[in-house]
Amino acid sequence: MILSQKLENFVLHCGEMGSRWGFNRTIGQMVGLLVISEQPLSANEIAEALRVSRGNVSMGIKELQSWQLVKVIHVPGDRKEYYAPNGSIWDLANKVFEERRKREIDPTLTLLRDSIIEPAESNEEAYAQEQMQQIHDLLETVTKWSAELQRLSPEQLQTLMKLGSSVSKVIDLKDKLLKK
Repeated sequence: MILSQKLENFVLHCGEMGSRWGFNRTIGQMVGLLVISEQPLSANEIAEALRVSRGNVSMGIKELQSWQLVKVIHVPGDRKEYYAPNGSIWDLANKVFEERRKREIDPTLTLLRDSIIEPAESNEEAYAQEQMQQIHDLLETVTKWSAELQRLSPEQLQTLMKLGSSVSKVIDLKDKLLKK
């Protein structure tokens, strides 16, 4: 499989973004390639398109399956396994958010709860616990908010995002009215 320059640029960029999403470069490229491929791809086709080893693709597929980002497709009469994105772009984004929450936010919240629950032994610890409580509260709020967003349909999310700055204008107006 040979990619046009435009498609290759996109796939390479996805690889660069991979580290920001919580993946390595090859896995980011694999996600990008699978997302833009109209038909499911075999591991050999992925390896050829990305110019990486078949073993690297196999490890990447396992990682993507652990994130629930790819699904296996079986073609009748063909013994090979083919891979495709496990849902829409919105579904994939939700899965990445959910996995990152499990891998990053939840352990941080646990550490913060454990640190806050113990009584402070000094003024320095008391101050630190106050700061940790604020971090905890922020992460809890963001986590609850993101869970609510994940329950929305893609259409509802798009509507919400289109509201954009209008929401902040409504909040500003509410604040002004409450001050009077």
